[in-house]
Amino acid sequence: MATYRSPGVYVEEIASFPPSIAEVESAVPAFVGYTQKADSLAPNDLRKVATPITSWSEYLTYFGGPQPEDPANVTIAVDEQRTGATTTGFKVAVTIATANLRKHIFYHAVKHFFANGGGRCYIVSVGGYDADISKDDLDAGLDLVALEDTPTILVVPEAVHLGADAFTAINNKMISQAASLKDRFAVLDTQKTTVPKTPSSITDDVKGTIENIPVGDATRYAAVYYPWLRTAYSYEFDFDNLTLSDHKINGADAAGADNKEGLLSALKGSALYNAIKAETLKYTLTLPPSAAIAGVYARTDRDRGVWKAPANIGLIDVVKPLVTISRQDHDLLNINTTSGKSVNAILNVPGFGSVVMGGRTLDGNSNDWKYINVRRFFSVVEESIKKSINWVVFEPNTAGTWTKVQAMIENYLFLKFREGALAGATPEQAYQVNVGLGKTMNSVDILEGRMIVEVKMAVARPAEFIVLQFVQIMQTA
Repeated sequence: MATYRSPGVYVEEIASFPPSIAEVESAVPAFVGYTQKADSLAPNDLRKVATPITSWSEYLTYFGGPQPEDPANVTIAVDEQRTGATTTGFKVAVTIATANLRKHIFYHAVKHFFANGGGRCYIVSVGGYDADISKDDLDAGLDLVALEDTPTILVVPEAVHLGADAFTAINNKMISQAASLKDRFAVLDTQKTTVPKTPSSITDDVKGTIENIPVGDATRYAAVYYPWLRTAYSYEFDFDNLTLSDHKINGADAAGADNKEGLLSALKGSALYNAIKAETLKYTLTLPPSAAIAGVYARTDRDRGVWKAPANIGLIDVVKPLVTISRQDHDLLNINTTSGKSVNAILNVPGFGSVVMGGRTLDGNSNDWKYINVRRFFSVVEESIKKSINWVVFEPNTAGTWTKVQAMIENYLFLKFREGALAGATPEQAYQVNVGLGKTMNSVDILEGRMIVEVKMAVARPAEFIVLQFVQIMQTA
């Protein structure tokens, strides 16, 4: 109440509405890896700095392009088909030494994120292409991400090229950070996908990733996806510097073969050059799926909401998964009776392309936290409420304050109920908010300055198993 000392008319504006809760962003990945450059105002001023960007063009501006491949890893042979002196076609054989290709896949991983619906994200460049991928660098990058409040998803795509122990250590660090801060979620890859598939290869590929992740509450903050993906992205070859190593005519060495054992630059503009280039571009990159999945999370959150399971969604810029997962394989990935850790499968579905057909956290046997959307929705609600009621600190711990807090949380949850995030025919069935003396606090709590708010939510869970029951009935007429 103001103090009035002289006669006059005074205006007082009385707040009649409770403060509102501003929802935090739910899908802001932090990518940690190696980039061509990290320049903003000066060379390398963004190196080892958590940098927010909002578009693919910003990434190109600040962090550059992909790592060029070594031309020595490509062997090109041509058998030119001629009838008389007329060339009728070319049989081009391109062999790529895939085991020797560059390991820095960060550029293409981030590109895959944006292609699949990604938006705002953080880039932590821990080194350039002249550096080997190391656990220490990626560790340091994750430590930088831990200092940022905004990221909600952790992705380290190049960790797959570490040794087995270092790969496990990075995965465990991602999970530990997510569980400690409780406001982010780790998206993990398997270290490899064995091609061709064998009777035990899928089990072995997955086991190599999940067996060393400790069982416990932290696993609810992470999900693993399998297999790797054949993408639509070409290798970054300096095409003109590739070498034509063998040029035959009608299957035999012959005089008049152009540029035998020479650089392709000498053939530029010719039909032979175009035929070789077209064949070379058929060979495309394989990538671990984590970055694309982060894009799926962002797309789902934007189009539907964080409460919608990020599954049964097609992937963009994907030719196909590296291996085909059968129904029996899928059963073992989704519900692992040995370890209790679920792995989400990516399937090639005829007519739909490559589809994410799993929506479980690593804590696959928990009825509370086995679904990714439930865990992420709780994280968003918890973080949003926590930040929005910060004004209550040091307010009187009395009924007036309790009423305001209860009203603002109930108003927020009603909006979530109306969007379809909460299950129940009425708001009372979907959520409950309790605060007050004799409800959530006793007199000792009041004396010690504690205001305890209890929030209960019935989060909508996905219809994971659709069961159609068909029964014959007797003819009645």
